[in-house]
Amino acid sequence: MNTPLLLFVESNTTGTGRQFAQRARALGAEPVLLGADPGRYPYAAEDEVRAVVVDTADGDALWAAVQRLAAGTRVAGVLSSSEYYVATAAELAARLGLPGPSADAVRACRDKSVQRRTLAEAGVPVPWFSVAGEVAEAVAAAQWQGAPVVVKPVQGSGSLGVRLCRDTGEVVSHAKELLGVTANERGLSTPARVLVEQYLTGPEFSVEVFGEDAVVTVAKHVGAPPVFVETGHDVPAVLPASEAAALVDSAVHAVKALGLGWGAAHVELRLDGGVARVIEVNPRLAGGMIPELVRRARGVDLVGAQVRAGLGLPVDLTDTSDAAGAAAIRFLTADTDTVLGDTDAAEAAALAVPGVVDAALYRPPGTRVGPAEDFRGRLGHVIAVAAGPGEAGRAADTARTLGLATALEPASAKETMPV
Repeated sequence: MNTPLLLFVESNTTGTGRQFAQRARALGAEPVLLGADPGRYPYAAEDEVRAVVVDTADGDALWAAVQRLAAGTRVAGVLSSSEYYVATAAELAARLGLPGPSADAVRACRDKSVQRRTLAEAGVPVPWFSVAGEVAEAVAAAQWQGAPVVVKPVQGSGSLGVRLCRDTGEVVSHAKELLGVTANERGLSTPARVLVEQYLTGPEFSVEVFGEDAVVTVAKHVGAPPVFVETGHDVPAVLPASEAAALVDSAVHAVKALGLGWGAAHVELRLDGGVARVIEVNPRLAGGMIPELVRRARGVDLVGAQVRAGLGLPVDLTDTSDAAGAAAIRFLTADTDTVLGDTDAAEAAALAVPGVVDAALYRPPGTRVGPAEDFRGRLGHVIAVAAGPGEAGRAADTARTLGLATALEPASAKETMPV
C-alpha cells in the first residue's frame, strides 16, 4: 500500500518548516512540498523531501497539481507552515474533504483591519485603531488619536512594516511608503490599506492556543522603537494570577470570535492597565521558535500536534514530566553596522554557558550586518533551559552577550573593508 501524502503549500524559511516534514514522516506520511521555488527552502533538498514546482499563487495550477498527486496516492492532509499560505492550504483541504480550519475565517483573520473590526464588535479588548487607504486618512487618524501612533500594513508577518510614528511627518512618510507597496516579500499582492493604532507601552505576551484551548502564555522581549523586532521569548511567562487569566480569556475569546478554533493560533497581546488587549491573532503556529521552547519547557509538541490534526489524528497536549520546566530564546542582533567574524567560535562561546542547549548563527563570516528592522535582521539565536523562567532567561542573556562579543568584528575591521 502506498504511503499517504501530507502536502505542504510553501514553507517558512526558518524555524518549523523542517520540523513539519520530520513529524509527517514520523507519523507514517510522506511530506510533499508544493512551491514556486522549492530551492528557497534548503532543508527540502538536505532531507530529501519530495518537491513539486507549481505556481502557488495560481489557484487553478495548484489544484491541478494536487489532483495529479491524488490520482496516484491518497492525500491524507494539506497544511502550510507559512502564514502567507495557510488560507490556501485550508481551501485545498476543504476541497479534498480533509481536516483544516475555515479558509474564509483564516483569510479574514489575515487582514488585520477585518480582524480588528471583528474583535471590537465581539467585545474583545483591542487598541484604538483606524484603517486608512490614503496618506491624508492616516494623518487625520493620527491627529485624532494623538501621537505617537503605530502605523503598519493590514497584512504582513514578522513585524514587517510596523513602525512607531511620533509626529505627523513620520506618519506621512511611513504611510506613503506602505501604501506604495503592491506586493509582499513573497511576491503576493497586498491591499493598499494601513492600520493606524494606539501605541500601548505595557508588557507584551503571546498565548499559544490550540483549537479553543490555551496551551501556554509566553513573555515576549521587543527591541527599542521605532521598530518592533522580537528579540526573545520566555516560556512560561511569570505573571500574577489575575493578569494570566486576563491574557488567556482575551486570547480564547478572540479565537472564537474570528471563527477559528481548529489547530494552532498565535495570539499576541499587551497588558494595558490590567486589560489584556489583543494586538493580533495569527491563524498558525507561532514563529520565533516558540514551538521549540514549548516542547523543551513543557514537553508539548505543537508542531507534532498540528501535523496530527492535519492528518485527522487525535491530539494530546498534556505536559510531560520529563520536560525542563522553562525555556528561553534570545536572538542576536547588531547595534551598529558591522561585520560578522568567527561564527563557529561565537556558537561555541554561547554553548559553553550552563543551560544553553542550542546556538546558531544564520550567516557566514564576513557578512556585513546592521541593526534589525524586522525579523530578517536577526543574526542568530541561543536557547537555554532550566527549572524556572528566570534562570533560563539569565542563561540565554549571558549566551547572547558572549555570542555577540565573539561574532561581531571590531569597528576597525569594518572601517578597513573595501566598499
